[in-house]
Amino acid sequence: MSVQIKSEQDIAGMRVAGRLAAELLDYLTPHVQPGVTTREIDRLAHDYMIDVQQTIPATLNYAPPGHTPYPASLCTSVNHVVCHGIPGERKLKAGDIANIDVTVIKDGYHGDTSRMFFVGPPPIQAKRLCEVTYESMWKGIRAVRPGAQLGDIGYVIQKHAEGHGYSIVREFCGHGIGKNFHEEPQVLHYGRPGTGLRLMPGMTFTIEPMVNAGRPGIRCLADGWTIVTADHSLSAQWEHTVLVTADGFEILTQSDGTPPPA
Repeated sequence: MSVQIKSEQDIAGMRVAGRLAAELLDYLTPHVQPGVTTREIDRLAHDYMIDVQQTIPATLNYAPPGHTPYPASLCTSVNHVVCHGIPGERKLKAGDIANIDVTVIKDGYHGDTSRMFFVGPPPIQAKRLCEVTYESMWKGIRAVRPGAQLGDIGYVIQKHAEGHGYSIVREFCGHGIGKNFHEEPQVLHYGRPGTGLRLMPGMTFTIEPMVNAGRPGIRCLADGWTIVTADHSLSAQWEHTVLVTADGFEILTQSDGTPPPA
């Protein structure tokens, strides 16, 4: 496993890209309302990235091996959609929960983050799922420090989510990030403490647990991108990009509107 240790110049670039990604979610927040289509949210995001931030939407036409190009500038995953939901003509309705996942490229560096949004007042069960998923991400983030191992991160995320009766999606994980959208290492959201890659200052990666209210099984829709829960249960996800520092961690995807730590 070849993991790139970022230089001070790299880290400075990633701080800018990460802040811009978070600010894009701030901009979108008031627009996530009943009656808006996910395609409208995508259009707003695209125009803001291009015209205001002068950033590049990393997901637009992104095509890893075996995939058709992704057709939008962000991912909108609503209710039982786990991840990679393609924006479309569906109108959000009161009671929906939605993950909006954005990745911007600024001066060659990627900023990647996602948040859960409530469309009107959420049902109690949906609200609790989102809260526990957020807490799980933060437990993973707080496990980041030099000398810790990737298994330590996955273990605390899994323990918290499963301790509340939820399940962890295992087919998708966090990832290294920098000038490339996806780099080593892979950051699993389950695992055993004291196993896996040992963390070093200068590593940058995402922590982005996907937590299902029901069973962990998933399936991919015919579009080749949209992942849903196999049992149609709700799913939630939160994501930050983090830097391993000399004495802990720094979150690179923060802005004025970033929710406070859990």
